[in-house]
Amino acid sequence: MDVDKLDSEIIKLLQKDGRMTSKAMSKLLDVTETTIRNRLSRLISDEVIQIVAVADPHKIGFNVVGSFKINADPKKVNDVLKELKKIDEIWYVAKVTGTNDIDTEFNIESMELLNDLIYNKLVKIDGIVKTETSIILGYEKRSYEWGTAYHGDRKRHS
Repeated sequence: MDVDKLDSEIIKLLQKDGRMTSKAMSKLLDVTETTIRNRLSRLISDEVIQIVAVADPHKIGFNVVGSFKINADPKKVNDVLKELKKIDEIWYVAKVTGTNDIDTEFNIESMELLNDLIYNKLVKIDGIVKTETSIILGYEKRSYEWGTAYHGDRKRHS
C-alpha cells in the first residue's frame, strides 16, 4: 500500500495525540473532515496503523518485563513464529536478521510466571534451539513520535 504525504501527516499527528479528532486534523492539514475519516479508515483497515493506548507495563502490574532473543532451526522458523504468536504473555514477535532469528517481548506479573512461561511454554515449541532472556529494569525513553516516510511525488485522491 502506498502511503502518501497526507497519510504521513495524519500519522504524525496521531503519534503526538492519538485522541486527536478528524475535525482538528482537517483544520491543521487543510483538507475536509471526510477526507481525514476516509484516510484513517483505510490506514486502519490496511493495517498501516493501530490506534491504541500505550501503558507503561511496570505501572499497571507487570513486574517482569523483558525480551527473548531466540535462535531457531532454519527449517522451523515459521512454525516457531506461529507458536510464539499464540502465547498471551508475549505481545511482540519479529523475525530478525543478525545473531538471532526471532525477537520477542513479554509482560508478566511475577518471576514465578516467567519461570512457567519459559519452562512450560517456550521449551515445548519444536524448533527453538536457543533462547536468551533479558529483563527490562526501567525505561529511559519510550517515544512513538518517530517520523513517517514519504517518498516521491505520489498523488492520492480521497
